[in-house]
Amino acid sequence: MASRHKLNIEDGDKRRERDRQKSRSKSRSPRRNRSRSRERERKRSRSRSPNEKIRRPTVEINPFSGQAYTQRYFEIYKKRVALPVWEYKDKFLEVLDKNQCLTLVGETGSGKTTQIPQWCLEYCKSRTSPGQRRLVACTQPRRVAAMSVATRVAEEMDVQLGAEVGYSIRFEDCVSDRTILKYCTDGMLLREAMNSPLLDNYGVIILDEAHERTLATDILMGLIKEIVRQRKDIKIVVMSATLDSGKFQNYFENCPLMSVPGRTFPVEIFYTPEPEKDYLEAAIRTVVQIHVCEEVEGDILLFLTGQEEIEEACKRIKREIDNLGHEIGELKCIPLYSTLPPNLQQRIFESPPPKRPSGAIGRKCVVSTNIAETSLTIDGVVFVIDPGFSKQKVCTRRLLKDSSCSVSTDTSVIHIGVYGTVVYNPRIRVESLLVCPISKASAMQRAGRAGRTKPGKCFRLYTEKAYKNEMTDQTYPEILRSNLGTVVLQLKKLGVEDLVHFDFMDPPAPETLMRALEMLNYLAAIDDNGELTQLGSLMAEFPLDPQLAKMVIASTELNCSNEILSVTAMLSVPQCFVRPTEAKKAADDAKARFAHIDGDHLTLLNVYHAFKQNREDVQWCYDNFINYRALKNADNVRTQLARIMDKFSLKRVSTDFKSKDYYINIRKALVAGFFMQVAHLERSGHYITVKDNQLVQLHPSTVLDHKPEWALYNEFVLTTKNFIRTVTDVKPEWLVQMAPQYYDMSTFPDCDAKKKLQHTISTLQTLRASHGI
Repeated sequence: MASRHKLNIEDGDKRRERDRQKSRSKSRSPRRNRSRSRERERKRSRSRSPNEKIRRPTVEINPFSGQAYTQRYFEIYKKRVALPVWEYKDKFLEVLDKNQCLTLVGETGSGKTTQIPQWCLEYCKSRTSPGQRRLVACTQPRRVAAMSVATRVAEEMDVQLGAEVGYSIRFEDCVSDRTILKYCTDGMLLREAMNSPLLDNYGVIILDEAHERTLATDILMGLIKEIVRQRKDIKIVVMSATLDSGKFQNYFENCPLMSVPGRTFPVEIFYTPEPEKDYLEAAIRTVVQIHVCEEVEGDILLFLTGQEEIEEACKRIKREIDNLGHEIGELKCIPLYSTLPPNLQQRIFESPPPKRPSGAIGRKCVVSTNIAETSLTIDGVVFVIDPGFSKQKVCTRRLLKDSSCSVSTDTSVIHIGVYGTVVYNPRIRVESLLVCPISKASAMQRAGRAGRTKPGKCFRLYTEKAYKNEMTDQTYPEILRSNLGTVVLQLKKLGVEDLVHFDFMDPPAPETLMRALEMLNYLAAIDDNGELTQLGSLMAEFPLDPQLAKMVIASTELNCSNEILSVTAMLSVPQCFVRPTEAKKAADDAKARFAHIDGDHLTLLNVYHAFKQNREDVQWCYDNFINYRALKNADNVRTQLARIMDKFSLKRVSTDFKSKDYYINIRKALVAGFFMQVAHLERSGHYITVKDNQLVQLHPSTVLDHKPEWALYNEFVLTTKNFIRTVTDVKPEWLVQMAPQYYDMSTFPDCDAKKKLQHTISTLQTLRASHGI
């Protein structure tokens, strides 16, 4: 099949050349004709573009599978060689060969994420002797990108996904012993480094989308700088669509910079004359107006902040379009967010609906988080709607009104325009996902999605003044706005002793590092000398926050590890309860059927147990307003965590369900991990967080029908008020028994909570004395 395809192309070239020669043969001698024909062919060869020279592959046997290439391979190959990045292949390989580090800036859609790793694989194969294997790793900040790009590249290389090409994301591996090209989240490569500090299996490491500056990417960059010093045989490629190239070049000791253009068409930008009060309503209205009024064919891409918002928008858009009748073209609304299953993520590449007989245009509307900014390219998008927001992880203290938009130099304050000021406070150990304004760089990336295949339009649902005066130039690095407990634990596991002088691109404030060390010390993950304990080393093996890891390990001694595994899995996935606008009462009634008197954690356990008892039935989930995908993800997470427990011989046990200690032990295990996240009900009727003294309220979503005196919480939610979400009623004696170092009254601030705890300690001491302890 491959040879026929090849012959057809060659026959066409020869036939056209033969026809030209025949038409001129009457007026020229045969010898002169042949001479001039050869001269023309030489000129034609010199003028031919690089793409034309390599329009078809020169081999017919796949070197990876050992089988003949399929017809599909040749079809995709034509598209590959047409990518903007392709003509830079020789130059890239030349620069890579001469340098250990390379920075590459390529516009989204240039083909860098799919092609560069394949070229690096070619490079590794050409420089390793038979029998040697050097892998290529390409990191992605998002799991969606790692999965979808790996799928595409496996198709391009004509191999099965999970064989020569695979992916590795948290709680899911699709790799094998044959894998030589791995797409993985940056966090997964970091976890590999814990067991192989020099990443010996890899010949090339590619850090893609480096501009996003995730925690894991920043740590990886510091580690890789050290690896480069010790391993001269490794190559590093740092890639991005929008990169502060000078900063990255300087960080990697003036490594060379390559720039690859993309295929872009002009994009017309529109702003709102006044700020929008409700950006979701404005976004939905804009989608409908574009679909009804725009005469140009083309799809719509709407950026929103999260799963719940996206699902709500899709429902409302569909309802609005249906109400307009069949005179309007069909609009297919497709959601896209990180926890969507891979088969549903692929829907974004589907063709739009056809025109109606009346000529009304059919479109698809992709409603996405910022995944679609740079991680994925969706051809066919002509209209982009940008409300100007995304969710960002921030360790927060309070919200203030402010009209500026800047970042202070002491890394403690993040101003986010008219919407408020997030005050970063390392003393508050809980992170919140906040809806924050995007940066100018993100806004430009979003606009660029509209100019991929034809001239496009970008509708920014904010004012031009806000864009120019309030948005930051680049997204604030995550390492400067996050709780660093996980980072410090990982660095300790990697053997990094001097955290203050670790080679961060943007060093966090020393107080932030000290607070993280303090937290890990309270969790007994590090000792008073800052050394990693045996418990801390075990905690680092779990792909969880330190509090969750400690809770899982402690549950084995409390005979409830099976239940805590389920709770941890449920906490690791998005909200499982569905609450449609049109059926809030029915959804609340359904949730109440799962409610546990002691709080939300045990309610989640009830939901998981019911899901398994009903054989993971989709209809059961629908009838009970449960998010089926969230429960399936939780089940997968639980399976992965159970494997880790088995690997380290941690018992998977349960207390007898009929025992009065069944739920008590589970709540004690929660305290073992989250004793630093407790709020006390003061005499004033308000909750105050223990030690941090933050005024908070129970989140309206809690199932608790009473106000417990001591409330352990999983999440600190910041809106116009401070809320604590996912709450469980706990006892003060558990706090002082399980975390005596943290609840040391000599260092405790004066408050109602201190008086109550002192009374509890006194009572416990009396009880011990009466029992001769």
